[in-house]
Amino acid sequence: MARLILIAILALALLPGCERMKQVGRLPQFTPVEQGSEFYAMATPGLPDEVLRVTPVTGASLWSHNRRSLLGDRRALNRGDILTVVIEINDEARISNSSGRSRASSETMGLPEFFGLPQVLDRQVLPEGGGMANAVSGTGNSSYQGDGTVNRKEKLTLRVAATITEQMPNGILRVSGSQEVRVNFEMRELLVSGFVRPEDISRQNEVTYDKLAGARISYGGRGQISDVQQPRYGQQVADILLPM
Repeated sequence: MARLILIAILALALLPGCERMKQVGRLPQFTPVEQGSEFYAMATPGLPDEVLRVTPVTGASLWSHNRRSLLGDRRALNRGDILTVVIEINDEARISNSSGRSRASSETMGLPEFFGLPQVLDRQVLPEGGGMANAVSGTGNSSYQGDGTVNRKEKLTLRVAATITEQMPNGILRVSGSQEVRVNFEMRELLVSGFVRPEDISRQNEVTYDKLAGARISYGGRGQISDVQQPRYGQQVADILLPM
């Protein structure tokens, strides 16, 4: 019985490790945007806008509304158009907390006099040296001290060309872009995807990353240097399974 209980405890302890074993040698996976509420809102048709829809009148205009004209709007709007995503991340977070707890207790109980019964118990019942005058005495002390600190700073400045891959029913644009740069035997890779409103695209055909809903940005690499920096598969498995 004790062996079965021990096996059950070990199995429960290794369960989280089995889940982590699936990630050995793999990159962290992004959460699919299709599972979020943002994608559902964009994939659902919006309210009718026939009242706001205006047909451009060009017959009496001095300027053509064509995109290739002098004052034409050359921003990316259609599927297959290209725009530039500007990534400028400069985040800093500092968190510090401290907690403490202390408790002390003391209990004493005795029965020196009670119609002579304590004296009878001392002589006839209790062992030699025992007495009811100080029957029970106990003390207890406990203390706890905890401290935690988080200090994180990230800075990243990048630009990448992205392509409009889909126009959602409510007019939101889905963009995706990738960039690879190879230096000697190391490949640097930049991936970006998300959803953007057409009006957030500037006249320079650029959009900043903070205007991308459901943004997924990955900047890393693969090659000889990245391979050396990663721990071996055996070490990763040992880190997951070993308790210390």
